[in-house]
Parts: sequence; structure tokens; C-alpha cells
Amino acid sequence: MQLSEQELVRRDKLAKLKDLGINPYPADLFPVKQTSKDVKTNFDEGKKVIIAGRLMSRRIQGNASFAELQDSEGRIQLYFNRDEICSGDDKSKYNTIYKKLLDIGDFIGVEGELFTTKVGEKTVMVKDFTLLSKALKPLPQPRVDADGKVHDAFTDPEQRYRQRYADLVVNPHVKDVFVKRTKLFNAMRSFFNDAGYFEVETPVLQPIAGGAAARPFITHHNALDIPLYMRIANELYLKRLIVGGFDGVYEFSKNFRNEGMDRTHNPEFTAMEIYVAYKDYNWMMDFCEQLLEHCAIAVNGTTEAIFGEHKVNFKAPYVRITMADSIKHFTGFDITGKSETEIRQAAKDLGIEVDDSMGKGKLIDEIFGEKCEGNYIQPTFITDYPKEMSPLCKEHRENPELTERFELMVCGKEIANAYSELNDPIDQRERFEHQLELAKKGDDEATATIDYDFLRALEYGMPPTSGMGIGMDRLIMFLTNNQSIQEVLFFPQMKPEKKPLAISDDAKAVLELLTKAEKLELVNLKSQSGLSNKKWDKTIKELTKNSLAKVEKTDDGLFVEIQ
Repeated sequence: MQLSEQELVRRDKLAKLKDLGINPYPADLFPVKQTSKDVKTNFDEGKKVIIAGRLMSRRIQGNASFAELQDSEGRIQLYFNRDEICSGDDKSKYNTIYKKLLDIGDFIGVEGELFTTKVGEKTVMVKDFTLLSKALKPLPQPRVDADGKVHDAFTDPEQRYRQRYADLVVNPHVKDVFVKRTKLFNAMRSFFNDAGYFEVETPVLQPIAGGAAARPFITHHNALDIPLYMRIANELYLKRLIVGGFDGVYEFSKNFRNEGMDRTHNPEFTAMEIYVAYKDYNWMMDFCEQLLEHCAIAVNGTTEAIFGEHKVNFKAPYVRITMADSIKHFTGFDITGKSETEIRQAAKDLGIEVDDSMGKGKLIDEIFGEKCEGNYIQPTFITDYPKEMSPLCKEHRENPELTERFELMVCGKEIANAYSELNDPIDQRERFEHQLELAKKGDDEATATIDYDFLRALEYGMPPTSGMGIGMDRLIMFLTNNQSIQEVLFFPQMKPEKKPLAISDDAKAVLELLTKAEKLELVNLKSQSGLSNKKWDKTIKELTKNSLAKVEKTDDGLFVEIQ
């Protein structure tokens, strides 16, 4: 492991602390009494406090020092005075341990008294401190110059997502997003519980990848010697519980789909699904808008949320429009009563790419997605989807070509999907078989397997039921003004981190010269390196072989540049 100069210095301090008999990672409890927020909220001059956290800044001025301590609730100023900490002749705890052996990022525990500085800053006068954990790696801490300009900010997304632990420490606003995420889950859970619905858990490992159309992650169960699939949806299991006699069940589920990644999709994501007996999709629309109004207020204190350039209002009620009316409004084409051939031609006329694997439902979905979806900024229910698009949804009571389904659109994205659930086992079997035919034609979004156990459950009888699914990650994106799903996941999936190449000291020295100049004439670079001919040849080969530098011949001679 290649250590930086600062890391080597910190390890040297670690050794010196141990030589002084100080355990840099003590096991015993530290009796924290207050947080930084408690101190500020209940500030009382002269009050004794015991707090703990990271040392985040220091301004040492001889025998006194101001510092900042950061804990889970924020920051508080500390005042270290040598004579307050070291009342006797031995001043080493301040002069040696505090001044020389502590670093920014170290965890310390502090006992002290509250006072207010001359400039009105609420401060803890340190009477004693304890090292609780020595940080061996310096934090990627931003600094602000005299003009207020921020330097070295930890803003690179890839680094932030890989080192979320450091991101949370140095970028406090990131933590606020995840606090709001938890508030959202708590608000939704309390809303369901107050309505009398029951939180449940269903299998993550499933024998059939059902309940949605998606490519699953596949694993193997050694004891049973069978393939299993990571859950792509929990719908069919929750409906089994409605068959079993529960009137209302819900689950926050981790789902896994072995598909592409972008700003709104992650292969591992969190969905909420709820199913309520004796209800239909009209009732669920009312329930959904009441739920989201409640959640918006719980998360942000208001029904309004900013998302990019849009101000979104989650206050109920929401506009409702059928899919057919939406398509007609934005394209002039009426899909009602049209054949698959007519819809395919209309899609082509609208400039939408289509292929022979697309059935009627997929064609309509493409038209809506391309021409309509992005226009809905305020929460809007799109209702009454074609039957071909909704194999688990009940046929519309007034039009047999449609289903009783809605999706809630916000800022051009779907965040909720709901049905009057199909509970006719014969109709459900025929829908599954139709999906199977579409899958054989090459439609990769059609369900390619039939869950016969679920059909058996329906044959025992399922009451009229309405169900709804909400993408929790996407919803919290809208409520916290984050354009990327990675910003609302603690640890999003990433490509493996490239390990730094182990190169010789000579190669490092030459690379450093190149880094400063980007491009140098070969003879000048060799001269600056001070290497012998043999070492130079070996070094330049090492750099070019590892694609760290390249030699280029020009009319002006041979040049070396960083690759």
C-alpha cells in the first residue's frame, strides 16, 4: 500500500501516542451527555457539558486554541486553554498531545463549560479531552480563502459515491438528503399504519422472476440445487396475502433488476407496494394524492418542492386524464379502436422507432413515452391503459379494450403505478399466455414465465382489490431536488475502482516532471530526470508500457507527453 506523506506523518503520531501510553482506539464507553444541537438550543452560561465528535478545524495561538467539533447534529466551537486543561506543572497534554499529535478528523471526547465569546459565539471551554479514535487518512476537506472562494471542494461524483463516508463528513447537505429520505419512509409507514394496514415481508429470493417485466439477477441455491432469482417485484406475493385473508398489506422492498443504469435507474432500488381489499383504482387515486400530500409536508414542511427549474405542488387533488386523451392531445392521433397495424403506422409517422416484436400495447407505450410523458410537470394521473400493457390489471368496467390502471406522472417521470387488480383466474391465465407469446416474438419487456402457483392462489378466490407501487428513490429525488438517483442512495452501484499502478520511484519522478509540463522534448526530460542512460531507457519503457506517457515524433524532434 502506497502511503502519502500526510498518511506517514499520521502513523508516526499514532506510534508516539502509543509510546506515551495512550490507546488511540479505546474500547471503554465515553459518557456523552449532549450533542452540538443540544448545547446551542439549551445554552446556559457556565453549564457543564460532555460532548464528542470529530475535530474539524483548529486555530492554535500559543497557549490557547479555538477549534470546531462536528457530531451527528452539526458543529460547535471549542476553546482549548493550556492552563485550564493542565492545572499542574505538567503541560504535555496540551503542548504535546493536543498541539502536536492530534489531527483534523480525529474523534475526541470533551468535558467542559459553556461560555460566550466576545463576538457572541456559543463555545465550550475545554476542561479535559480524550482521544477516542485516531484518523490515519486526512479528510478531503474544502478550504475557504480570504475572499470567500472555496478550494479543494469534494465534489467529484465518482469519488463522493465511492467514499460516501467522507462525503457525509465534509458535505453536510448530503446528510440532509438522507435524513429526509428516512422522514419519507416514516411518514408513509405511519400513514398506512393509521389506516389499519399491515406491514409484511416477502421473499427476496424467488423461484420465478414475476410481478414485473425485467431481466433478473440469477443465483443458485446449493441445498435445494435450484436456480433462484433476486426479486424484481413483490406484487404476486402480496396478492397471495390478500387471498389469505389480510384486508390491507404493504411492504418496502429492495428490488433488483439486471438492466441499464442512468440518472433515474439503479439495479438495486427500493419500491413500496400496497394492496387493499374491496377497493378499486378510483379509491386508490384519492388515497395516493392524500398520501403524497402528507409525505411532502412531513419531509419539507410544505406541499411544494423544487425540482430543477420546476416548482411542484403535491397538494391534492391532482389532474386526471386518460392515456387515449393524452395521446390525442399531444399527437392528434386517436388510439381508440385502432388495430395494431394502424398504431404501428401512426408511430412511424410520428418518427418513433418500432420493430416487429412490438405488440399493440408496447407501440402505444412508445407513443406515450415519446410524445406525452415529458409534458406532465405537476402531479397528474394518467388513467385507463390498454389491456395489452397491463397483464395483471382488471379489465375496464366500461371498455373491454382498456384496464383500470393509473400512473402518476411528476416532472415527466412515473412515480406511482396502480391497478384495480385482476382477480379472475381464467382471465389472468389468458393474459399470462399472451405475454408468453409476446416474449417468444422477441419483446424483452413481456413476462416470459407463468407463475402457476399464483394462478392457483387466485382460484381459491381473491376479493376485489386495488394495489399501488411507488418508486421510493425517485420520489425522494423529487422531494430533495436531486437530478440523479445516485444522490439519494447511500451506496450506489459503481464499476470496480481502478487500482493505482505500482511503478518505480524513477518513473514517479519522471511522471511528476511531465505532470508539471504536460509535454517535454525527450532530451530535456532526460536531462531534468538526471538518470543514467540505462535507467532512463528502463524508466521510459515502464511509463509507455503502462500507458502513462507516450513518445511522439514531430518535425521538431521527439517529445514525451502524458497519455
